Amino acid sequence: MKAFIAKSKIKGKMSAPPSKSYTIRGLMCAALARGESEIAHFLSSEDTEAAANVLSKVGVRVRPAVGRWRVNGGNFHQPREDLFCGDSAATLRFMTAVCSIIPGKCRLTVGPSLARRPVGPLVQVLRQLGVDCYSQGGVAPVVVNGGWLKGGVIELPGDISSQFISALLFMAPFAEEGVKIRLTTPLESKPYVLMTLDCLKNFEVKVEYTLALDEFEITRQSYRSTRYEVEGDWSSASYFLALGAVAGDVAVENLNLESFQGDKMMLNFLREMGALVEINHDSVVVRKSRLKAIKADLTDGIDLLPTMAVLAAAAMGTSEFTGIARARLKESDRVAAVGEGLQRMGVVVTEEKDKLVIVGSGLTGAVIDSHYDHRIAMAFSILGILAGGTTINGAECVNKTFPEFWAILESIEGKVMIDE
Repeated sequence: MKAFIAKSKIKGKMSAPPSKSYTIRGLMCAALARGESEIAHFLSSEDTEAAANVLSKVGVRVRPAVGRWRVNGGNFHQPREDLFCGDSAATLRFMTAVCSIIPGKCRLTVGPSLARRPVGPLVQVLRQLGVDCYSQGGVAPVVVNGGWLKGGVIELPGDISSQFISALLFMAPFAEEGVKIRLTTPLESKPYVLMTLDCLKNFEVKVEYTLALDEFEITRQSYRSTRYEVEGDWSSASYFLALGAVAGDVAVENLNLESFQGDKMMLNFLREMGALVEINHDSVVVRKSRLKAIKADLTDGIDLLPTMAVLAAAAMGTSEFTGIARARLKESDRVAAVGEGLQRMGVVVTEEKDKLVIVGSGLTGAVIDSHYDHRIAMAFSILGILAGGTTINGAECVNKTFPEFWAILESIEGKVMIDE
């Protein structure tokens, strides 16, 4: 599918979709709790549907209703077929850990964009906890022969993926001896672990942890079923907040200003770049502004790289982004994909392993390869609105996290034509 984007003046308001990360975390906790839980205001997308589908194959009943999922958890059984996680890294990693308590053999498989992303460190620490599991070359497929979890003390690096720590936190309450986790390197993407801890708390799971989030201790305990409400997604909102800053007035509603989501830092970045930002209760208004360059460390907001990069292209001066090496291990090599797209639009970019330098300049329309990465497609729509004459190939990839993206962009006067 292709999205053709013409120069537009943006004006209007939209409601941030529910958080993908919180939806999947809520599903995992509800599955691990005996009895019926309710996931209210969940996100319906390829990633969340993958999580719900996998859980349904191991004995969890997930029933959709208006605006919510009813989830009956706690009664797992061995699946009759492979557990296909699609291209959802969270589903693969969280379910690899959850499968350790499911009696029998589970084989987790993935889609093409997830096939290169690491799962080896998680498999290694699960083996240390007494789990019979393995993978080939540190990537999926993963095989877990579960049913019993010893527990104990484990160490692992914190700079590969925060999802490994979250996965361990989900299954730790079932370990006979409890689990102690020590990180050998500083944790990156801390907000995502804070989100996991927040979700566990809602299901009455207690975790002891240090302020630096480098040690965690979980005793044997039970999840409690509950009603869990999913808040708005700051990652998805970031594209429309950025659009307001470069192309008009945009109001984004359904945002929790006290959220643990790391991408809430988008507000600080916009202010630092000189954008006009107005806060109204649970909404944020951003107006077209004369933007200036920024130097930012994206270690704890790695998914913001594409959004910040296109803002830098529209700003005056030279911007510099660091803490981005892990972005190379996402749905695409996002550092390379961002650099490629910006260069096609006439922007001077210098790319290093953990740094991207962008010189703001005049923009020209171009054909952008999304590399079937939802965040690349959505970010470059911003520059398409600003420059006009832009085509984004593989535009359907937004279905991974934000299926309504193109329709909402049109609703706030974005000139978009979709060719399926």
